[in-house]
Amino acid sequence: MNHDLTVGKAERVLWRFCLPLFGSVLFQQLYNIADSLVAGKLIGENALAAVGNSYEITLIFIAFAFGCNIGCSVVVSTFFGAGNLKNVKTTVNTAMIASGAICLLLMGAGLLGGGLLLRIIHTPEELMADSLLYLRIYALGLPFVFFYNLSTGVFSALGDSRTPFRFLAFSSLANVAVDVLFVAVFHMKVAGVAWATFLCQGISCILALWAVLRRLRGMKTTEKPDRFDRRIFKMFMRIAVPSVIQQSFISVGNIVIQRVINGFGSGVIAGYAAGVKLNNMVITSFTTLCNGISNYTAQNLGAGKKSRVREGFIAGLKILWTLSLVFGIPFFFFGESLVRFFIDQPTETAVRTGVVFLRILAPFYLVVSVKLAADGVLRGARIMKQFMIATFVDLILRVVLAIVLSKTSLGSVGIWSAWPIGWGIAAVMSLCFCLHGPVQKVKNEQAS
Repeated sequence: MNHDLTVGKAERVLWRFCLPLFGSVLFQQLYNIADSLVAGKLIGENALAAVGNSYEITLIFIAFAFGCNIGCSVVVSTFFGAGNLKNVKTTVNTAMIASGAICLLLMGAGLLGGGLLLRIIHTPEELMADSLLYLRIYALGLPFVFFYNLSTGVFSALGDSRTPFRFLAFSSLANVAVDVLFVAVFHMKVAGVAWATFLCQGISCILALWAVLRRLRGMKTTEKPDRFDRRIFKMFMRIAVPSVIQQSFISVGNIVIQRVINGFGSGVIAGYAAGVKLNNMVITSFTTLCNGISNYTAQNLGAGKKSRVREGFIAGLKILWTLSLVFGIPFFFFGESLVRFFIDQPTETAVRTGVVFLRILAPFYLVVSVKLAADGVLRGARIMKQFMIATFVDLILRVVLAIVLSKTSLGSVGIWSAWPIGWGIAAVMSLCFCLHGPVQKVKNEQAS
């Protein structure tokens, strides 16, 4: 069912809209957590390190899928808020064609250039075979990743966050079962982990595509939508390209950081792999919820209800701060139990690495949530230049500081310490851009 995000109290509207989004991202992360859990518990520490090592490269692929998702979602939200259903359908057609072409290029890069990418990040020789195998199987499943993300972007733009949640919940739970079946029963090792993810992502993609196409057919329009529209394509790319660059830049930065981490040995790699899975669950949850803020902002701007933008930002920030405490407190106080949950008979180095990583980052979830909430408003208002500036400053600082501090007496602890510094400075920048951009314009209009 489609929901209008332009009516009702902002906080109530966002909570109702964002809770299923949050549930969806938890189940989405269950894919990756299940892979790491099964690899670490049923295969061994090196298998966990191999999956975690490949994961940093797969994030580049996900960056492109995410960019297509948010590009399609913001444009669809704008037309839906304005009541232009013909262009809603045309936007979906255009986005699917563009995303399909991008996906094919990335599949080729993953299948043919995976070994080169793994060597660039200095993958230890004992992890190379398993890392490459996991990466290639993941690349084969990229169409599922892309078209599932497009489908969820359309649903979110229409104000429906519950339908994709149902599909993803089913396939994620199935992924856990298939992971265990392929590894514990069929003894497929890392290949079993990868094929389980491939299979279950395929299921969620097919179901989501079927549902979104059915939903679009139910929208009656007086004119037939176009298969491809250049003007809408430009609108789509104006949002998608900066989002892809942002996410890709982050992924490239993470790969550079992974290369630094790889110099500390498999124990540190495994500990980081466990800790970063938990951290990514938080950041991905925040990012997905901020996509909801973008949809809310775009719909209201499309409907001409600019006064609701500021209310949405404040309401969204409250949601993110609540989740910061929900995640941050257990990560800080119970980090050792969480890290041990991922690894069977872990080395002391792996446990210590994961615990320190979580304790350094957890208190600063309150800070990074400010940046991401402001980013959500900027994307929804299509103010992409400022959005990218803050993101690049964050990443450049984190990468440079990680390299520099890792060479000091802090060692690997210096790498983790770079995160809060980058988050803090970028949060101030994004907040200033937001308050002096769409939010300030609203305040000026209200005063005049």
